[in-house]
Amino acid sequence: MKLKWMFLCVLIHLLTACATTPTGRSQLAFMPDDQLNSMGLQAFADLKKEKPISQDAKENTFVRCVANAITQEVGGSWEVIVFEDKTLNAFALPGSKIGVHTGLIDLVDNQHQLAAVIGHEIGHVLARHSNERMSQKLGAQMGISLIAAVAAPQTPLGQTAVSLLGVGAQYGVIMPFSRLHESEADLIGLELMAKAGFNPSESVTLWQKMAQASQGEQPAEFLSTHPSHETRIDDLRENLPKATKLMQQAQATGKKPNCVK
Repeated sequence: MKLKWMFLCVLIHLLTACATTPTGRSQLAFMPDDQLNSMGLQAFADLKKEKPISQDAKENTFVRCVANAITQEVGGSWEVIVFEDKTLNAFALPGSKIGVHTGLIDLVDNQHQLAAVIGHEIGHVLARHSNERMSQKLGAQMGISLIAAVAAPQTPLGQTAVSLLGVGAQYGVIMPFSRLHESEADLIGLELMAKAGFNPSESVTLWQKMAQASQGEQPAEFLSTHPSHETRIDDLRENLPKATKLMQQAQATGKKPNCVK
């Protein structure tokens, strides 16, 4: 039993040391990126079949203007689609796909606030969070399977132990990493929007508006995959001085987006 635990620990250590995010954090991400890209492409294709797509020229021009300014900072050819959906949401998928809901467009006041969201979503892709999320789940399942084999799960006590381990994996391992992903994407997005010439201080205003829109319905941070609104606003404010300098440098080189809502 001790040897199996040692083997698992060494394996996880080796895997976590093999990749880093744009912020320099070590991550567990062992899924092939081309496989994740294929999954992203398929998911986006399915969404375009299932969800109505906005034909509003003004909405599409606004969103694509903001998205194009940010994606120029990361390179590649990104497809941008506006979906007719009143929920406050946007997303980016592996394979260079971006979706924005009309509900989010209604919420934001200006280009800077939308840039904060799109930058955040692209941050997830750049940091390979989908890869890390899947790798974490596989790693958790491997760990639980090993313990189940050792702890004789055929007994009632063994079954109870495995079910509790599943809860522990969700709330003690997987979900905290998901909150870490969100916080990391906030900071990557803040830097991206600033480098594109958008005003990073509007990211704080955006999340204040999101907090008002949620009307206190957000679950407690411990049981949520997202940081609390207060936590992410504090983190953004702490990083505003650096981001503001990046914006000033970008604007000095002529990067001054003018995306009209």
